[in-house]
Amino acid sequence: MTDPLIVFAHGKESGPWGIKIRHLAATAERRGFAVISPDYSHTQDPQARIAQLLDLRPQARRLVLAGSSMGGYVSAMACAALRPQALFLMAPALYFPYPGWDGEPQDIPQRCTVVHGWHDDIVPLAQVQRFAQKHRAALHVLDSGHTLNDQLPMLDLLLDRLLADVLAA
Repeated sequence: MTDPLIVFAHGKESGPWGIKIRHLAATAERRGFAVISPDYSHTQDPQARIAQLLDLRPQARRLVLAGSSMGGYVSAMACAALRPQALFLMAPALYFPYPGWDGEPQDIPQRCTVVHGWHDDIVPLAQVQRFAQKHRAALHVLDSGHTLNDQLPMLDLLLDRLLADVLAA
């Protein structure tokens, strides 16, 4: 068991070591976190990605799940089984009315940060607000689009703060 540990889940069109994840992995490593970023690019099925994450069985006393877009959905849906101490979501693809995408996340940890872009043309802000309100998550809406790649310094700051809270607990 590695402790502390952060597990990233990339989006539908990206890969395990894209711009955001590379940047945020460095943030996590500076805080002493081990980093895992599985490759889900072999499937576009969110249920298969959730199963892949659960099959990894990441265990840590201080486990953090982080995901972007489809990876946000995967991370949120894995919370019930993995019981992370924190969740970091970027433009999470939640509450889409399609089979496999319409699940209701359960057992979201108290430490949950959600970041979304005002100009996101993929995931409507209302869906993210619904999640944040239901789970009392910290919601940060930035002047950005879906990828949030132009907001790396702010993402770094928000993740670092969340990780510091996990370590202090």
